[in-house]
Amino acid sequence: MIKSKFNIVLIEPEIPQNTGNIARLCACTGSDLFLVGKLGFSLTEKHLKRAGLDYWNSVKIYKYDCLADLKVKFPNSKFYYLTTKSKNLYTKKYFNPEDFFVFGPETRGIPESILNENKDDSITIPMIEGQRSLNLANSVAIVLYEAIRQNG
Repeated sequence: MIKSKFNIVLIEPEIPQNTGNIARLCACTGSDLFLVGKLGFSLTEKHLKRAGLDYWNSVKIYKYDCLADLKVKFPNSKFYYLTTKSKNLYTKKYFNPEDFFVFGPETRGIPESILNENKDDSITIPMIEGQRSLNLANSVAIVLYEAIRQNG
Protein backbone atom coordinates (compact mmCIF):
# COMPACT_ATOMS: atom_id res chain seq x y z
CA MET A 1 0.00 0.00 0.00
CA ILE A 2 1.36 3.42 -0.96
CA LYS A 3 1.11 5.96 1.85
CA SER A 4 3.12 8.91 0.53
CA LYS A 5 2.31 11.26 -2.35
CA PHE A 6 4.93 12.71 -4.69
CA ASN A 7 4.84 15.11 -7.61
CA ILE A 8 6.12 14.52 -11.13
CA VAL A 9 7.08 17.48 -13.34
CA LEU A 10 7.62 17.13 -17.09
CA ILE A 11 9.21 20.13 -18.79
CA GLU A 12 8.13 20.35 -22.44
CA PRO A 13 7.48 16.63 -22.96
CA GLU A 14 7.72 15.65 -26.62
CA ILE A 15 6.43 12.07 -26.92
CA PRO A 16 2.75 11.53 -26.10
CA GLN A 17 3.18 7.84 -25.28
CA ASN A 18 5.72 8.66 -22.56
CA THR A 19 3.42 11.24 -21.00
CA GLY A 20 0.49 8.82 -21.17
CA ASN A 21 2.52 6.11 -19.45
CA ILE A 22 3.63 8.60 -16.80
CA ALA A 23 0.04 9.73 -16.24
CA ARG A 24 -0.95 6.10 -15.66
CA LEU A 25 1.99 5.69 -13.25
CA CYS A 26 0.86 8.80 -11.38
CA ALA A 27 -2.69 7.45 -11.15
CA CYS A 28 -1.43 4.15 -9.73
CA THR A 29 0.83 5.82 -7.15
CA GLY A 30 -1.37 8.77 -6.14
CA SER A 31 1.17 11.21 -7.55
CA ASP A 32 0.26 14.50 -9.19
CA LEU A 33 1.50 15.30 -12.71
CA PHE A 34 2.66 18.79 -13.66
CA LEU A 35 3.19 19.63 -17.33
CA VAL A 36 5.37 22.68 -17.84
CA GLY A 37 5.89 24.78 -20.95
CA LYS A 38 5.05 23.98 -24.55
CA LEU A 39 4.00 20.40 -25.10
CA GLY A 40 5.18 18.52 -28.18
CA PHE A 41 1.65 17.17 -28.70
CA SER A 42 -2.00 17.93 -28.01
CA LEU A 43 -3.60 16.71 -24.79
CA THR A 44 -6.24 15.12 -27.04
CA GLU A 45 -3.60 13.12 -28.99
CA LYS A 46 -4.80 9.52 -29.48
CA HIS A 47 -1.38 8.02 -28.58
CA LEU A 48 -1.38 9.97 -25.31
CA LYS A 49 -4.87 8.77 -24.44
CA ARG A 50 -4.12 5.16 -25.44
CA ALA A 51 -0.94 5.02 -23.32
CA GLY A 52 -2.88 6.29 -20.30
CA LEU A 53 -5.70 3.81 -20.92
CA ASP A 54 -8.67 4.41 -18.62
CA TYR A 55 -6.61 5.99 -15.83
CA TRP A 56 -7.18 9.62 -16.86
CA ASN A 57 -9.92 10.23 -14.30
CA SER A 58 -7.63 8.96 -11.53
CA VAL A 59 -4.73 11.38 -12.02
CA LYS A 60 -4.49 15.08 -11.19
CA ILE A 61 -2.79 16.92 -14.03
CA TYR A 62 -1.76 20.56 -13.80
CA LYS A 63 -0.38 22.79 -16.56
CA TYR A 64 2.10 25.62 -15.96
CA ASP A 65 3.67 27.98 -18.47
CA CYS A 66 7.10 27.83 -16.84
CA LEU A 67 8.94 26.11 -14.00
CA ALA A 68 9.35 29.42 -12.14
CA ASP A 69 5.54 29.73 -11.86
CA LEU A 70 5.32 26.22 -10.40
CA LYS A 71 8.05 26.95 -7.86
CA VAL A 72 6.27 30.15 -6.79
CA LYS A 73 3.11 28.12 -6.17
CA PHE A 74 5.06 25.66 -3.96
CA PRO A 75 7.75 27.82 -2.29
CA ASN A 76 8.44 25.45 0.60
CA SER A 77 8.69 22.29 -1.50
CA LYS A 78 11.83 20.40 -2.42
CA PHE A 79 12.54 20.01 -6.14
CA TYR A 80 14.91 17.38 -7.56
CA TYR A 81 16.16 17.62 -11.14
CA LEU A 82 16.83 14.39 -13.03
CA THR A 83 19.72 14.56 -15.47
CA THR A 84 22.53 12.56 -17.00
CA LYS A 85 24.80 15.55 -16.26
CA SER A 86 25.12 14.98 -12.51
CA LYS A 87 27.28 12.72 -10.37
CA ASN A 88 24.70 12.76 -7.52
CA LEU A 89 23.05 9.34 -7.53
CA TYR A 90 19.31 9.32 -6.83
CA THR A 91 19.88 6.43 -4.39
CA LYS A 92 22.03 8.66 -2.17
CA LYS A 93 19.19 11.14 -1.50
CA TYR A 94 16.37 10.78 0.99
CA PHE A 95 13.03 11.87 -0.43
CA ASN A 96 10.10 13.19 1.56
CA PRO A 97 6.40 13.05 0.73
CA GLU A 98 5.29 15.94 -1.50
CA ASP A 99 8.76 16.31 -3.09
CA PHE A 100 8.85 17.23 -6.78
CA PHE A 101 10.82 15.27 -9.38
CA VAL A 102 11.57 17.34 -12.47
CA PHE A 103 12.32 15.75 -15.85
CA GLY A 104 13.26 17.51 -19.07
CA PRO A 105 12.24 16.95 -22.68
CA GLU A 106 13.14 13.55 -24.12
CA THR A 107 15.60 14.89 -26.69
CA ARG A 108 17.20 17.74 -24.71
CA GLY A 109 16.85 17.16 -21.01
CA ILE A 110 16.58 19.90 -18.41
CA PRO A 111 18.16 23.18 -19.55
CA GLU A 112 21.74 23.73 -18.32
CA SER A 113 20.73 27.03 -16.67
CA ILE A 114 18.29 25.20 -14.36
CA LEU A 115 20.83 22.48 -13.57
CA ASN A 116 23.54 25.04 -12.80
CA GLU A 117 21.22 26.81 -10.34
CA ASN A 118 20.36 23.51 -8.62
CA LYS A 119 23.57 21.45 -8.59
CA ASP A 120 22.98 19.88 -5.16
CA ASP A 121 19.45 18.87 -6.11
CA SER A 122 20.35 17.54 -9.56
CA ILE A 123 20.39 13.76 -9.46
CA THR A 124 21.05 10.93 -11.88
CA ILE A 125 20.23 7.30 -12.51
CA PRO A 126 23.45 5.37 -13.20
CA MET A 127 24.07 3.96 -16.68
CA ILE A 128 27.04 2.49 -18.48
CA GLU A 129 29.36 4.91 -20.27
CA GLY A 130 28.53 5.84 -23.83
CA GLN A 131 24.75 5.66 -23.57
CA ARG A 132 22.72 8.85 -23.92
CA SER A 133 19.77 8.32 -21.59
CA LEU A 134 17.02 6.03 -20.36
CA ASN A 135 13.44 6.30 -21.57
CA LEU A 136 11.60 9.14 -19.81
CA ALA A 137 8.72 7.00 -18.52
CA ASN A 138 11.16 4.39 -17.20
CA SER A 139 13.22 7.08 -15.47
CA VAL A 140 10.16 8.50 -13.75
CA ALA A 141 9.16 5.03 -12.55
CA ILE A 142 12.64 4.25 -11.20
CA VAL A 143 12.91 7.43 -9.13
CA LEU A 144 9.28 7.52 -8.02
CA TYR A 145 9.36 3.98 -6.72
CA GLU A 146 12.61 4.63 -4.86
CA ALA A 147 10.90 7.57 -3.13
CA ILE A 148 7.89 5.35 -2.31
CA ARG A 149 10.21 2.59 -1.02
CA GLN A 150 12.02 5.03 1.24
CA ASN A 151 8.74 6.20 2.74
CA GLY A 152 7.36 2.79 3.59
